[in-house]
Amino acid sequence: MGILVADLGHALFRILETGDPALAAEVVHEEFHNREAAVSPPACRIAGPAGVLASSAWMRYAFSDLRLPIDEVIANDSQVWVRLRMQGRHTGAFVSFKGEDVDQVVPPTGREIDFEQIHVLDLHDGKVIRHRAVRDDITMLGQLGVFPPGPAAAVSMLTWRVTGRAARAAAEVTARATQAAAMLP
Repeated sequence: MGILVADLGHALFRILETGDPALAAEVVHEEFHNREAAVSPPACRIAGPAGVLASSAWMRYAFSDLRLPIDEVIANDSQVWVRLRMQGRHTGAFVSFKGEDVDQVVPPTGREIDFEQIHVLDLHDGKVIRHRAVRDDITMLGQLGVFPPGPAAAVSMLTWRVTGRAARAAAEVTARATQAAAMLP
């Protein structure tokens, strides 16, 4: 027996919080596509549950104690809409990508994040097959102290780049995402 339609949103975000491979196999369709993975490590763009597990590793690398409490779920037979908050502490580098290349690395700030997101999940055969989101990334970057850009954030990011720490963090998060993608039962 599968998960109820209204519970698929809760289950998908539980996977992102925990990296649970068994739950990913139960909830995520093999042809799953995440439109938002364009700024993630390449493994996050893999179709199916593997890509979701990679996304979980990427997010949990940057944000310890990652929480995605859900405020509202609206569902019908083919779609689930989820309004939630993304919360956690920025204790690892937040690495964004452009294709295969590293775009930006935000060094750990130790700051808490708490901002709203809305996710649209398309369903097929009782599983999530597509994900799209509207996120308030500007608020998150403001909470991290990097937007609007200021001298302290710029110096920190430049120092990380010049010393090679940014490249090492990007390699580490890429490796973790790739390993997580291989964790399916």
